[in-house]
Amino acid sequence: MNEVSIATENDIKDLNELINSAYRGEGSKKGWTTEADILDGIRTDDESLKNIIHRKNTFLLKYTDDKKITACVLLEKQGDALYLGMLTVSPELQGKGVGKVLLNSAEEKAKELLCKKIKMTVISVREELIKWYERHGYSDTGKREPFPMEDPKFGLPKQQLEFIVMEKRVN
Repeated sequence: MNEVSIATENDIKDLNELINSAYRGEGSKKGWTTEADILDGIRTDDESLKNIIHRKNTFLLKYTDDKKITACVLLEKQGDALYLGMLTVSPELQGKGVGKVLLNSAEEKAKELLCKKIKMTVISVREELIKWYERHGYSDTGKREPFPMEDPKFGLPKQQLEFIVMEKRVN
């Protein structure tokens, strides 16, 4: 049975493995969300995930398929907006609607928290991912943010990178 729920410390090991397998390394290339061609290093670690789980106004939703975590998304209330980040789907399940389920869960959470919009940052060279978000109602705000080029917690860039800021209004 598939379920979306809030992750706990007991989930950290499985979440860490899932997130890094979907974004980095050869295994991530099985899916279309890989960052392996633009970033080396890891995407997250146990300590970062523990901090996220315990951070105020922050929720790490997990999607379980027969009790196995196969997807997740980070949500953080920031004023009247809900920040969405680290949307992760196991490479084997990408393209099967799991990402849409998590986007819908994010919208429900935004409404519950009385947020007017959902915002996110996406690496500007991730054109296919940007188009996917656009198909789901997100738009480029025109704002840009620098990528933390010198912070290995975000990965080790193979090229110059920046974030675009996207958002979607929530009714």
